[in-house]
Amino acid sequence: MVRKLRIAILLIILLFVAANTWLDRVYSTDWDSPLLVALYPINADGSPVTQDFIRKSSDNELQSLEDFFSQQSRRYGLLLQRPLRFTLAPVLDEAPPIVPEEAGRLGIMLWSLKLRWFNWQVDNPPGPTPTIKLFMLYHDPAHATQLPHSVGLQKGLVGIAHLFASTDMAHANQVIIAHELLHTLGATDKYDPETNLPVYPDGYADPEQNPRLPQSKAELMAGRIAVSETQAEQASGLNDCLIGPMTAREIGWTASP
Repeated sequence: MVRKLRIAILLIILLFVAANTWLDRVYSTDWDSPLLVALYPINADGSPVTQDFIRKSSDNELQSLEDFFSQQSRRYGLLLQRPLRFTLAPVLDEAPPIVPEEAGRLGIMLWSLKLRWFNWQVDNPPGPTPTIKLFMLYHDPAHATQLPHSVGLQKGLVGIAHLFASTDMAHANQVIIAHELLHTLGATDKYDPETNLPVYPDGYADPEQNPRLPQSKAELMAGRIAVSETQAEQASGLNDCLIGPMTAREIGWTASP
């Protein structure tokens, strides 16, 4: 009897999580009203340089993100003038659980649950309740030459962006933030994980261009500008990026064919 009760409780919890995930998906991509994104700065390495960089951060840096998504949404006829609005949340002292290296399927599932629990416990910033929370983990460039992998989860509408604590990398940081944000809305990567090269055609900013290469911009979910069949350049900022048709369909800006 006790065993049956435990199974019933577990099934109820799973049903609740599934229903909540479905509602999140529907609400976040119907685009009836702007989505509020809360960005939480975190000192990932405890460096004084990182701490000083975070202290000097301001809401002014969010304008470029809003402008980018507004410009891109207009290309697809979205009626909302500002589909995404950003707010800079208070600095967090605790970092979210990081994706375990070489974790199996079960390990990733457990990490996902831990991240969603962490996200649920974090206080909302003042004002309207955000739809999406993105944790920005800043690293001192003097201590980190390569950043850990950033992630965005549609289940839970939460993301982790690993960024450099450097004004010189501010524009590149925005590309990472925008990329992971679109993952939370259902967008998929448009690059080959083995080579990091954009995948044709959906990973090309202009797949109909003739000649096809070199491209002049990057599809945001590819993150790189295809230069040749074997080379691609990292997008240096959002001015180098656009949102392609496949990504627009995935996030609900256009209807599926």
